[in-house]
Amino acid sequence: MDLGADAQAGTPLAGVPAGASPDPAALLQLSARGDRAAFAALYDATAARVHGLVLRVVRDRAQAEEVTQEAFLEIWRTASRYDPERGSALAWLMTIAHRKAVDRVRSAEASSRRDVTYHQQNQTIDHDTTADTAHASLEARRVRVALEQLTAVQREAIELAYFGGYTHTEVAALLDLPVGTAKTRIRDGLIRLRDTIGVGR
Repeated sequence: MDLGADAQAGTPLAGVPAGASPDPAALLQLSARGDRAAFAALYDATAARVHGLVLRVVRDRAQAEEVTQEAFLEIWRTASRYDPERGSALAWLMTIAHRKAVDRVRSAEASSRRDVTYHQQNQTIDHDTTADTAHASLEARRVRVALEQLTAVQREAIELAYFGGYTHTEVAALLDLPVGTAKTRIRDGLIRLRDTIGVGR
């Protein structure tokens, strides 16, 4: 990603003391004001984690590299939308990357479906399969609604652990939390999800 000569020349970041290691939230705020050096620093600090998450989802290195670049392009364009009160900067980055990765997988699956033979596209689907598909769709909708009822900290922990595929230890590292705190957020979020989904049954 070409960030310009200023970013590559190591220009000091405005508003960040010399020698300091700015956190992702500070770098995002500077990036939102068009600071290319800050965005380069953000990329250097988080690209490995973002790429790791994307690779887990798309399972193809070449595509993972493309999706990682797409994610950072969106991060650059939408940095001003980051709200620190709704979660950590790293979780915000990971959410964007995960969405891009899922979009790529869905696009590939749609393309694959278009390539199947006429017979496969028009074969009779038995009643049970149709019922199962409808049931799965209802369950997915119920889970999405339930996720919206969680607190921001519970939701970001759940999303990293179950959508991002991270272990409790990795979630703790990503959110700069003690492992015990990360486990508590995930556990409390799962209990609340269970209770919310149970109410709808």
